[in-house]
Amino acid sequence: MITITNTNYIKKSVLLAIMLLSAVTFAQDEEESKKVSISGTVDAYYQTNLSASDTEPQSFGTSFADELGFALGMANIIATYEGEKTGAVADLTYGPRGDAATGGYNLNQLYAYWNVSEGTTLTMGRFNTFLGYEVISPAGNFNYSTSYLFSSGPFSHVGLKADFSLSEDVSLMLALMNVTDTNNNLTGVYSVGAQLGFSGQYFNFYYDGGEVLGYEIDYTGGFDLSDDFFLGINAAYADNDGEGFSGVALYPQLATCDSFSLGLRGEYFATHSDGAGDDPSVFAATLTGSLTVENLTIKPEIRLDSWGSDVEPYFDMDGGPSKSLSSFLLAAIYSF
Repeated sequence: MITITNTNYIKKSVLLAIMLLSAVTFAQDEEESKKVSISGTVDAYYQTNLSASDTEPQSFGTSFADELGFALGMANIIATYEGEKTGAVADLTYGPRGDAATGGYNLNQLYAYWNVSEGTTLTMGRFNTFLGYEVISPAGNFNYSTSYLFSSGPFSHVGLKADFSLSEDVSLMLALMNVTDTNNNLTGVYSVGAQLGFSGQYFNFYYDGGEVLGYEIDYTGGFDLSDDFFLGINAAYADNDGEGFSGVALYPQLATCDSFSLGLRGEYFATHSDGAGDDPSVFAATLTGSLTVENLTIKPEIRLDSWGSDVEPYFDMDGGPSKSLSSFLLAAIYSF
């Protein structure tokens, strides 16, 4: 057994080991920083009813932003690893918005991909839906509250998809998946999906044989009418053995300056059911402002939903049944 009694020697050895370890770690971090990126958002909001008392628990018939007073959205953290031909994405969510979108799994997206060639990419795992104009993350939408079309269609899929870039303006996606918003398959039933893109206009198709949604046909697109004015469009029809929905939504958006934009979502949405009499329908108008201060986006929003037919799903200020509901919302979204 050898005993070292020179404390200076021990200190110098430890210091040298720490310096070498730090150098190796720095080199590894520098190399990894070229491939790994971290991004995400956090959001919260305040909402009050304009046409009804806040003491009556009620909200619009759409996903998310359904609380009164001060409320939380979600924390969203996205880790992306990008190699030369392969990569992976882990998209984690925490909070009420994430719970509603993922069924409590806290995994918005989790997939790996392979760039087989310059124009072909294969992706396997859980990925957000290709249908619709809106997305789960509030940073990806102009309006903070969501539409009926978005809320009624799929949120995410688990499966395998192939993306093809056929030309500079034309793209094609084909997918084999579990049925919508299902992480495992206990029935042996699968769904198929397809998307054809042309110059920023997308025609989408989903089919699961009537297991959950049946089928949905969807168009999503938009046009830059000027340097400051954009018009987005979404239209969809879905049916499952005589029951389903249809609708159209327009998204005119005007940029008044570099930091502020104003946008309107006007939506007509109807559900249908064979033998159910008049099909319930709703017209929803949502006016949203978007003010950007560095990475913070502040969105004041006024929304009015009005149902036709004999549907009275809301309460008025006196507590009586009402066809319409209006509210004011103020949201804060921070992106990093």
